[in-house]
Amino acid sequence: MTQTAPAKVGDATTANVFMTVLTRGPIARSEIAHRLGLSAGTITRSAKPLIEAGYLVEDAAGDVTRPGRPTVPLKVVPEREFVIGIKLAGDHCVGVVVDLLANVRATREVAISTTSVDAVVTAVAGLVGQLRLAVDGPITRLGLGLGGHVDTRVGTVRYAPFLDWRDVPLAKILSGATGLPVVIENDVNALTVAEQWFGAGLDVPSFAVVTIGAGVGCGLVVNGALVHGAVGLAGELGHVPLDPAGPMCRCGNTGCVEARSADTAILRQVAADTGRQDLDILAAAELARHGDAAAVAAFEAAGNWLGRALATVANLVNPDRIILSGEGLAASDLFESAARQSFYTHAYGQAADCDLLIRPLPEHTWARGAAAVAIQHLFLTAPTR
Repeated sequence: MTQTAPAKVGDATTANVFMTVLTRGPIARSEIAHRLGLSAGTITRSAKPLIEAGYLVEDAAGDVTRPGRPTVPLKVVPEREFVIGIKLAGDHCVGVVVDLLANVRATREVAISTTSVDAVVTAVAGLVGQLRLAVDGPITRLGLGLGGHVDTRVGTVRYAPFLDWRDVPLAKILSGATGLPVVIENDVNALTVAEQWFGAGLDVPSFAVVTIGAGVGCGLVVNGALVHGAVGLAGELGHVPLDPAGPMCRCGNTGCVEARSADTAILRQVAADTGRQDLDILAAAELARHGDAAAVAAFEAAGNWLGRALATVANLVNPDRIILSGEGLAASDLFESAARQSFYTHAYGQAADCDLLIRPLPEHTWARGAAAVAIQHLFLTAPTR
């Protein structure tokens, strides 16, 4: 299938107009001007190239509920082009094709046999090939999310512990393998964008997404903007040290949130107290549900430390909402109560009024978030080729 590159349609103002219509449309030009703090004339000029390039269209129905001359709202043309989003895990990757409204049109998954850069790139390129055949329309961009320190500005994976990668220029390599412009992002940040666009963060000015499981991750939206920090390390909640007397973390420090509340912390404690070295996290959870006191205590201890970590987020950022997700929620019945109690104990003042939401999400939502990140970059940055 012949691929069509995104049209060159303007500057940052044009990009902001497009994103406003994408997330709020159909929407009148006057409302766009109000939301962006710009003049009506600026909105009209910025919208014109988007209409001419086929990204926006005037809603023929208009707004007939108001007296006088009907307004003519703008809306996105979803099929103008399609974007691929991929969530890369240690042993597999999940991919989706979405339209410009981030509606999922196809989903595929492939296994990864080894974590070498060449093997992963080959697997991702094969997945992209499958997804290209799944839709009838131009696919113009690829977004990929993975765990670790990702420098989105230059498309480089600085450190991905589960892959044992350091300083891999992944966007450039994948672009060469697929022929697509590529945007890479930390996977929890990508999930946070998904929640901001079409999930529990919709219309929430400031919120955090905290994920638990093999590690502990955090994505932050403050006043409507995703926070990256200076080099992409904002939100590394898993490596905030909480317990000076705690165990060594894989990052080399002592008593980090991850070393106290991730799956490995629970399994380590269960093994120490029961002598059982053969358990994975699901087996440990079943042991706890059947009343094993040591297993119950391990999950509750992890919940206590997790609650302290959530309180740290609330105290530092003061979000309206904290969304707790990740594969670790499969055992949330064993630690949620302890986590909530610890959160309310350690959150400072009115920071404890933060809405704490437990929200399991399927893996394709992470991939959808990676696609949403790529859509955000359609007009904001030059493609990484």
